[in-house]
Amino acid sequence: MTEQGFSADERAAMKARAAELRAEGKKGAQKADGLEALLESIAKMTPEDRALAERVHVTVTAAAPDLTAKTWYGMPAYANADGKVVLSLKNSGKFGQRYSTLEFQDSARLDDGEMWPVGFALTAWTPEMEKRIAELVTAAVS
Repeated sequence: MTEQGFSADERAAMKARAAELRAEGKKGAQKADGLEALLESIAKMTPEDRALAERVHVTVTAAAPDLTAKTWYGMPAYANADGKVVLSLKNSGKFGQRYSTLEFQDSARLDDGEMWPVGFALTAWTPEMEKRIAELVTAAVS
């Protein structure tokens, strides 16, 4: 990834994957459409939000390749096999907030006693953040 977003090679690979999904038939086409919608939503973000969203996308898809990329209320989201959104990214520019949030929905398996966090503020990408997000996503789909 470049500082300004996905590299040309990364974009080409994602477009190729969308074409592969379409070739799989109706379900594959739906996945391809969802991926393209997600990538388009990221492309429309401010440069700061876009850089963060792209890293989240790479991390989520690596940690949970079975999740399906889509948009949810116009935001990047990832759904389980039942089509239920597990997590979404609300970029700061969407509602004029000072930080983006990674939000886990009720289909995420993060339960921890009587109370647990389901939303996380994201301000800048770090290796520690990447590791923590990967851990949360892995737990959410386990």
